[in-house]
Amino acid sequence: MQTDIYGNDISLAAADAAESWNAMMQAFLAHGASVPDHLARVIAAEPQFGLAHAVKGLFMLTLGRRELVAVAAEALAAARAAPGATARERLYTEALAEWLAGRPTQAVARLEAVLGMHPQDALAMKLSHAIRFIMGDRRGMLSSVEAVLPAYGADHPARGYLLGCRSFALEENGFFDDARLTGIEGMQSARDDAWGLHAVAHVHDMTANSAAGLAWLEANEGAWDHCNNFRYHVWWHKALMHLDQGDLDSVFSLYDAKIRKDHTDDFRDISNGTSLLMRLELDGHDVGSRWEELADLSENRIDDGCLVFADLHYLLALVGDGRKEAAARLVARISRDADSDGVEVARICADPGRAAAEGLELFGEGAYAPAFHRLASARAGMQRIGGSHAQRDVFERLTIDAGIRAGYLNDAEKIILERSAMRAGAEDAYAASRRELIGRMRRQALAMPAE
Repeated sequence: MQTDIYGNDISLAAADAAESWNAMMQAFLAHGASVPDHLARVIAAEPQFGLAHAVKGLFMLTLGRRELVAVAAEALAAARAAPGATARERLYTEALAEWLAGRPTQAVARLEAVLGMHPQDALAMKLSHAIRFIMGDRRGMLSSVEAVLPAYGADHPARGYLLGCRSFALEENGFFDDARLTGIEGMQSARDDAWGLHAVAHVHDMTANSAAGLAWLEANEGAWDHCNNFRYHVWWHKALMHLDQGDLDSVFSLYDAKIRKDHTDDFRDISNGTSLLMRLELDGHDVGSRWEELADLSENRIDDGCLVFADLHYLLALVGDGRKEAAARLVARISRDADSDGVEVARICADPGRAAAEGLELFGEGAYAPAFHRLASARAGMQRIGGSHAQRDVFERLTIDAGIRAGYLNDAEKIILERSAMRAGAEDAYAASRRELIGRMRRQALAMPAE
């Protein structure tokens, strides 16, 4: 029996295996690219360490890829077969079993049970935070980190990372000033906390302060050099800020050289690309052939059905590239899943997934009036698809633009105002441009001679 860096007993025999385990956990908190290597070393050294298998399975499920569900199931079998697991370690295995059974909220409950007994367990804290984020549980993200905060004193090796999670949870719940200050404080303890760095970037996005956001990211570029594919997401944030400022050269340069340079097929990377291209097109900018590679990857994911957030971004790519038949197949699959029983993702497919998907398909066909009605009907439930306000904003923009194109100016204006209210009244370049467009359309309508 060894003790990990956070003071928890772990059923590892060798000190070097424990060192690799500690390195894995710290890298996971930092979104480090080295996580798989550290984890592989632990499993190779002590293949009967059940917690490593359970965590591997949980990692697989966060990737939202159908082919990795079988890998996660194998990890569950290995975790269950491992002898000598502690009560804490067994709760991780139960969390994996719950998620594999289609109950991610119950997986979170098992991780929260770990934190109830071991609040200093930063691995459970971060996993709970990650799954809640995937499920759109913004209030749960905040309550979870607030509950364990007293256990993370100045000497806790994960204090900075906890503050990064707290910063993001505060931002998603609209506490922008506290979020910014907490994120800055966290980075003073953990300079490589890319999550905390990006939480502060979210604050600047939500408060329409793209200049401050760019300054923040440019002053801290070293904070995401070490990252896995999360680095693409931070570059995406930077591109959004350049877009807000009308700097298209920088947007396209970041897209080609950073965000989609590697043409990866992780759903989070695809969502970065699709949402940025759609924002550009909504603003009237030609994106060339950039949709094609995203649509190729997305068409291969039509039958995945792991996460509605992923599905809707795959659909953006198919709509953006004009692949009507493939888009129709994806919409039909979401509708079938919505009618299935049991798993939590089916309920999200039913509401808001089906309406949102149908609205996106209609938008791609130029049927803006019905597109608006379907997209608008999905708005109240979109939090449940997961992701952040910034990520889901592309669907808000599509809803607003569908309304404007259909002539529903009052309805579109109402959504613009609601969107600004979510941002503490801040108005970004998108909102300002659409309000100006609505005003111009109204003036033109008044100037038309009566028949």
